[in-house]
Amino acid sequence: MKLKEDVNPVLLQVFRSVVWVYSVITFIPWYFFSGAGGNLERARRIKASSISGHPAGPYRAVNSQEKLSAWLHPSVDSLDKIFEYAASRFPKRDCLGTREVLSEEDELQPNGKVFKKVILGNYNWLSYEETYEASKSFGSGLAALGQRPKCNIAIFCETRAEWVVAAQACFMYNFPLVTLYSTLGPTAIAHGLNETEITHIITSKDLLQSRLKAIVCDVPRLQYIILVDSKLTSCPSVPRGIMVYNMDAVKAMGSRPDSMAVDRRKPESSDIAVIMYTSGSTGIPKGVMISHGNIIAGITGMAERLPNLNETDTYIGYLPLAHVLELSAELVCISHGCRIGYSSPQTLADQSTKIKKGSKGDTSVLKPTLMAAVPEIMDRIYKNVMTKVEEMSKLQKTLFVLAYNYKMEQISKGYSTPLCDSLVFKRVRALLGGNMRVLLSGGAPLSAATQHFMNICLCCPVGQGYGLTETCGAGTISEIWDYSTGRVGAPLICSEITLKDWEEGGYYSTDKPNPRGEIVIGGPNVTMGYYKKESRNREDFYVDEHGQRWFCTGDIGEIHSDGCLKIIDRKKDLVKLQAGEYVSLGKVEAVLKNCSLIDNICAYANSDQSYVISFVVPNHKQLMVLAEQMQLKGTREEICNNAQMEKEVLRIITEAAVSAKMERFEIPKKIRLSAEPWTPETGLVTDAFKLKRKELKSHYQDDIERIGKQRAAFHLSH
Repeated sequence: MKLKEDVNPVLLQVFRSVVWVYSVITFIPWYFFSGAGGNLERARRIKASSISGHPAGPYRAVNSQEKLSAWLHPSVDSLDKIFEYAASRFPKRDCLGTREVLSEEDELQPNGKVFKKVILGNYNWLSYEETYEASKSFGSGLAALGQRPKCNIAIFCETRAEWVVAAQACFMYNFPLVTLYSTLGPTAIAHGLNETEITHIITSKDLLQSRLKAIVCDVPRLQYIILVDSKLTSCPSVPRGIMVYNMDAVKAMGSRPDSMAVDRRKPESSDIAVIMYTSGSTGIPKGVMISHGNIIAGITGMAERLPNLNETDTYIGYLPLAHVLELSAELVCISHGCRIGYSSPQTLADQSTKIKKGSKGDTSVLKPTLMAAVPEIMDRIYKNVMTKVEEMSKLQKTLFVLAYNYKMEQISKGYSTPLCDSLVFKRVRALLGGNMRVLLSGGAPLSAATQHFMNICLCCPVGQGYGLTETCGAGTISEIWDYSTGRVGAPLICSEITLKDWEEGGYYSTDKPNPRGEIVIGGPNVTMGYYKKESRNREDFYVDEHGQRWFCTGDIGEIHSDGCLKIIDRKKDLVKLQAGEYVSLGKVEAVLKNCSLIDNICAYANSDQSYVISFVVPNHKQLMVLAEQMQLKGTREEICNNAQMEKEVLRIITEAAVSAKMERFEIPKKIRLSAEPWTPETGLVTDAFKLKRKELKSHYQDDIERIGKQRAAFHLSH
């Protein structure tokens, strides 16, 4: 969608004439040297087709019609072999990087809160050879501490280099690695550790103190806690009978000749590599059993969609490694010799919350070429930049809007705009270091407005992906030269997709113009099922007559004529209202989240009522501007609780809904403003910022009941 051009018509005509003359002069040489014609051809070609000829599928990528791909390299069929291959091919190249902390200080904010700020130095790097040796020593040390092959070991840790060293050690020694999100509640953490019968856990000092210490007594089998911190000035007290070691001590133990002399039991392709606990967006987290072969198939498919991936690339790792998107992305990078620099959402950019003003964020220092992101983070970048555009002088804003709309026209034709990129968008591109060449988006749908913004202002393609923990994060990824929005690309070369009719929702593979239905993914990347959940495995997974595993996703999709998938609904998000209309809560949220006033939104409805309500986290800056216009004073909380403000925000949301052509019954009739943002720490969203509907409903139960009574009283009085 174009930005509004509030420009004098004469000036606009002059601008277009200059652009036309420039284009005519430069077009022919640029066209032949840039390969733009080939890009446009690639974007428009058929990317996948039904191998059965039926509209339900199965659909496969055009380059895997005969057979799905399961391996990156012949005979490299387990994750320890992948790492051995990379270490032997790129021994001296940088592998894992961590920034040095130069200083920390507390900074008092205007609202009285104290924020911890850091000044960070350069990245210190472990080479591939050093990382391999560190992993080998650590795995040997774990074995010396009594960890046995095919016995589960847990990692509960922030995203950092030590996480990968520990994971590779477990892959080498065939210790199935149990991963848990660091933001899960105490009950969910204890459930995961007990269900998998954990005796050894790898964690950090901070997480032991803040999350684990309170529940270790509820994990009776736990014997060893290994802390990844290298400098331990003090250690949190733990119950008697539990031994605490730091990572360096375990590596030293593993490096002893007697430890190294013990033969390690190498994993088979079919052995469990990871038991990955889901984020719990629909209840108690489930442990997904992922084999070595599953992960290798998944990263084989992902790597094929990243052209020219090689050892010159730099990836920035900051999403939770307990999330399948981040783990898969980092394993793709390791398999190709890329270097991985670690970060966090609080230190990512110069403007991030923990970076002291005037010092550099991680992207400015690392200058990555590759990055994975969830839509929530990209939405924040988009809204922050667009807010700054609104604050520009009229001339600056005019130039930005004209350049933005011009570039949108050009990329839709497959053309690039080097002049606009260097003159107008260079500063925006610098937010992520200035070298970004591919952004991979996953975890949730990305809005069209945000995707356009990323393509245009960050001057790099956004590959939208679709996958689940149950499919190793692999399913589809859009090609980098496909600039269409709202779609998630064609099936990867490791997987195929069928559409299953869903009668209740009215979705059929015979629908016109595009076949629709529940997305079912098959292939070697489909995992072994849920840990100790046989009944759920029978519901969600099945094996066909050829021995291939399939997973029923619960998501509703449609396949376009070029073989690309679009997610259009979710079974669990569909609510039947009192009058019989079906409302897709996900659709309501996706449409309204494009409103600049909204940072986050959760739609709610039930079958006893005839309307939708919404809980809204407003954008702080936009809210304060609106409050000033309405002459409302007070704290953020007081403004959010103000009935006039609630009414005005509802009016703005309703206008946005009407302009987006939403059905009358889909438009929220009441809203509740939330002064506090929803973060994984609040327990209201997952680490991938997916809504936890059950927890949000409980959190706002009083408001749901109050709104219900108000609506009932309104109908009685009328």
